[in-house]
Amino acid sequence: MKRYSTLAALFILVAAFTAFRPLMNPLVVDHSGWNRLLKEHVDERGLVDYKGFKKDEKELKKYLDLLSKNPPSDKWSQDEQMAYWINAYNAYTVQLILDHYPVSSIKDIGSKIKIPFVNTPWDIKFIEIGGQKYDLNNIEHGILRRKFNDPRIHFVLVCAAVSCPRLRNEAYTADKLDRQMDEQGRDFLNNPARNDIKKGEASLSKLFDWYKMDWNKDGKSVAYWVNRYANTKIDKNTRIAYQDYNWSLNEQK
Repeated sequence: MKRYSTLAALFILVAAFTAFRPLMNPLVVDHSGWNRLLKEHVDERGLVDYKGFKKDEKELKKYLDLLSKNPPSDKWSQDEQMAYWINAYNAYTVQLILDHYPVSSIKDIGSKIKIPFVNTPWDIKFIEIGGQKYDLNNIEHGILRRKFNDPRIHFVLVCAAVSCPRLRNEAYTADKLDRQMDEQGRDFLNNPARNDIKKGEASLSKLFDWYKMDWNKDGKSVAYWVNRYANTKIDKNTRIAYQDYNWSLNEQK
């Protein structure tokens, strides 16, 4: 009798799992390929070995092909979707550099392209995801900024420039995303080459000037975000200036 009750319980468990399975999402993208490339070709300063990436371009394209064929679904969690689009932005930016390498700056690509109505590298529709064409601006402004309402994306999107936040040498994943974004915020705010903060005065990244609309959302402010991560705090009496942006390529020398 005990054997039959155990079997019955097992059948119930299998039936429950089968019923629940459609609600699970087995198609969330595996970012381990991108993770391996970052470990191999990005150092602890966030500087990139583009020559090494060039040798591994097949592996990069394999990852981009994975992204292309598996666009985010509304069934994915918000963190799964955000991690996907952040990794996509950073990986496609690396690919854009490789497509035109060697270059001294991503902005040099803008002067090379001869496409009507396309003036910057961020306007080139070279990205295909789920059968749709995107440019980097579409991902940053049309998706990440508009849909997710989290200013911390400015700590994690890397446009291949020295003044950008460092390119993290690991992929973003849903299970670590909140911690990873906070770590990027601390790293960015406490790097004097990007934000030089002293008592009474602060020379902040131009990102805080360009995206004031984002930092000021929900009753917050530039000061709120600076003080959330910076070791040296600012207040209403702090003199704030914004640094010139260094668009030189974030390349290992």
